[in-house]
Formats: sequence, C-alpha cells, structure tokens
Amino acid sequence: MSQVIAVFGAGPALGASVARRFGREGYRVALVARRLAPLETLVEELSRDGIEAAAFSADLTDQAAALAAVEAIRARFGRIDTLYYAPAGDTGFVPARELRADTVRSLMELYTLTPIELVHAVLPELIERGSGAIVVGHGSSAVHPIPGLSGPGPVMSATRNYLYSLNGELAGTGVYVGTLAIGAMIARSAPHTAWTSGALDLGDAEFPVVEPDALADLVWDLVTQRDRVEVLHP
Repeated sequence: MSQVIAVFGAGPALGASVARRFGREGYRVALVARRLAPLETLVEELSRDGIEAAAFSADLTDQAAALAAVEAIRARFGRIDTLYYAPAGDTGFVPARELRADTVRSLMELYTLTPIELVHAVLPELIERGSGAIVVGHGSSAVHPIPGLSGPGPVMSATRNYLYSLNGELAGTGVYVGTLAIGAMIARSAPHTAWTSGALDLGDAEFPVVEPDALADLVWDLVTQRDRVEVLHP
C-alpha cells in the first residue's frame, strides 16, 4: 500500500507544492484547509498529474475539527505516514510592546495547540509501524525575533521547542520530527499577495521571495535524509 501525506494548511503555494513533491514520489495526498472549493480544484490538478488526492475541510483553529479530519483521512486512505502542518493564517504581527495576552491566546490555537493535538493523534500509529514523519513549517521569527514583528514568533517558538524535544525523544523509533523555518515571502501565497499589494505593512523589514517548489524540496529532504531537526531558509 502506498504511503499517505496529510497536508494541513494546503494553500495554493507551499501546500500545493508539497502535495506535488510527495505525489511524484508515489504518495497519496490528503489536503486539509478551511475552504473546500480550492482544495477540490487542487485535487483535480493533482489527478491530471497521476497523483491520488482527496480534500478535507477543517478550521485549524478548532482542534476538534482538525482531529475529525484525521479520522476522515484514515477512513479514506487507511493510514497517515507523513504529517505536514503549515497553516496560512493571518500574520497577526504587532510590535512586542503592544502584544497582549488575548492576541497570544488566539495565535496559540492555530500555531501551537492544533499541531500538538495532531501529533498526539498520529504518533501512535507511526511508532507502531516504526516509520513516518512529522514536519511543521513556520516563520523564521520563531528562530530570530524581528523588532516590530512580534505575535506569531513567540507562539511558533514554543511549538519549535516542543518539536525539538519530540525529535530527541523519538530517536531510534523510526519516526522523524522536524521543522522548516521560512524567512522569505512565498511566491503566490496569501501573505505575499497582501505584501505586494500594500495591504500588509512589514515596516522596514525586508524579505526575499522564494518559490514554493524550492521549499517543498526542503520538506522532502527533511523527511528522507533525517540528518537535522530544522532547516532555516534562506
């Protein structure tokens, strides 16, 4: 039976590229995001490339909905071998001096609490099989704080800490855990579109633009090479 990758946060840029990258390697693909119509369009595109895929709608700020998607994926494909989590939520950037607890709580739902619950949902079957991978994508502010652009960074850094610990704990089990920290605008992503249109103000911060296919290759390398916990790009 061919392996299955579940792409949580399957947008038109990086999520779609990860789906295609793994699909070319023979993986079946489960696409999860809030809006179903774009996912169904992507399923059709992948099908034309000979990749078996299915779409599942879930609001990733809702842990119950995310876990229901896991069960729906298992019902459709029978298993999950690789979990990739990288939601394309609102940036939520604020200066650190203006950051309040309510903002942190709202960001934690998407960037910390849901991935932790998803890990707990898929980890037992991965450990039982002695194989599989979990990769979480996040912004580089989780690694290198940027003045004026706080908010997601502190929350994602907590998730990053958790994943580093999990990677060490799972050594020898056959299950890999890693992270991709992205310090660039992803071409054709929602933040990139907002940034280029002027709707997203990042102050004096400068970011290069990266093609999503290049990042998808990095995700593939993490899952297959397993020689490091994290890739920071660029």
